[in-house]
Amino acid sequence: MALMAAAASGGDAHDDEYAKLVRGMNPPRVVVDNEACDEATVIRVDSVSSHGTLLAVVQVIADLGLVIRKAYFSSDGSWFMDVFNVTDRDGNKVLDDQTISYIQTTLEADDWYYPEVRNTVGIVPAEEYTVIELTGTDRPGLLSEVCAVLAGMRCAVRSAELWTHNTRVAAVVHVTDDGGSGGAIEDEARIADISTRLGNLLRGQSGVRAAAAAAPGGLTHKERRLHQMMFDDRDYDGGGGAPSSSPRGRSPTPATEVSVTPCAERGYTAVVVRCRDRPKLLFDTVCTITDMGYVIHHGAVSSEPRGGAYQEYYIRHVDGDPVRSEAERQRVVHCLEAAIERRTADGLALEVRTGDRAGLLSDVTRIFRENGLTIRRAEISSERGEAVDTFYLSDPQGHPVEAKTIDAIRAQIGEATLRVKHNPFADGGGGGATDDVAGSTAFLFGNLFKFYRPFQNFSLIKLYS
Repeated sequence: MALMAAAASGGDAHDDEYAKLVRGMNPPRVVVDNEACDEATVIRVDSVSSHGTLLAVVQVIADLGLVIRKAYFSSDGSWFMDVFNVTDRDGNKVLDDQTISYIQTTLEADDWYYPEVRNTVGIVPAEEYTVIELTGTDRPGLLSEVCAVLAGMRCAVRSAELWTHNTRVAAVVHVTDDGGSGGAIEDEARIADISTRLGNLLRGQSGVRAAAAAAPGGLTHKERRLHQMMFDDRDYDGGGGAPSSSPRGRSPTPATEVSVTPCAERGYTAVVVRCRDRPKLLFDTVCTITDMGYVIHHGAVSSEPRGGAYQEYYIRHVDGDPVRSEAERQRVVHCLEAAIERRTADGLALEVRTGDRAGLLSDVTRIFRENGLTIRRAEISSERGEAVDTFYLSDPQGHPVEAKTIDAIRAQIGEATLRVKHNPFADGGGGGATDDVAGSTAFLFGNLFKFYRPFQNFSLIKLYS
């Protein structure tokens, strides 16, 4: 098996070198245009096409916290063309010169598209921190117990992200040596001890991996890894297709509707997704399609009225074939439903912002556990001595968090360090029903395939003129 892995690695390296040569003769062209559209900044990217190119571009936009309002992309043949209409979270154009420069320089860099760095699932030695990856069965208080173990083993959590879905949990945690160098934990025996203790905590049916890892921007993009980990853990087998659960007294979350149909005249499979719009939605769907081994040849996404989102993709497998069977079609549907639902966390969002100290995260998560709350999702960071942690909470049954519970948490944590970012239950569970955005499928690109003019000649830029 080791020999086969080495041979595969060598073949991939050869393909990457050839792709780099082609790209060197045809370097990417990136334009950030604030004049073409009144409502948004237009980002145009033209480059040599390779598997994962679209994901690389979307990841840059998502990591900057920008919102994609509309997008079109095409990669028939060897050339990739796409157009994104983006704004900041407040709906404003992107006018900051540093942000614009970062977009251009990053998307024009070869190693963003061809890592040795970006796409490999693995760990490389470095001095910055140690990465711990955990998957297992979710239960109330689990993160609190994990944090207590890490604090007891003198591991300082520098950043972490945790998702839960269909009774499964996945987390990527970056830790440093709190009792020694302040960098990555290099003692292999200690790393093995951490893995063993966390494995015992997760009580079987779990996975734990701990190793020194590269700095941010290297192999371990947390959100990409979380998707891969939950996919490997088969969280999509937990009954995908149902609307997201909604706490008692609230109107249900609009259903996620995914359709996968053949487009035989062009040799594609058409995938249409309708769901509630939210930040990083395009990243989540493109990430999953890419990691499942499909290539997106054409696509269009847009926001819809009443908070909906419409996404349309024309895909083939990397071997050039469309979706072949009903079982494969169902798998694509369930995997995309899971990808959309993993990041969705209806409920109370609390932000804890305070000076960082040893054991802080363990104390905060213990307070949540003692107040009977379950952590549905968490985003944890510590930089320059300040901890900024966001937790998405509910009770174990998904019911609203009562006001007296919030007051008790604030009293224990300290009012100066806790902020309610989002509380959908503040109105007492009222509110009218939410319109279901799922509806009949209307293909944006379907009629284009009937024209005499080949799709490859369709000018995406003209859509914004």
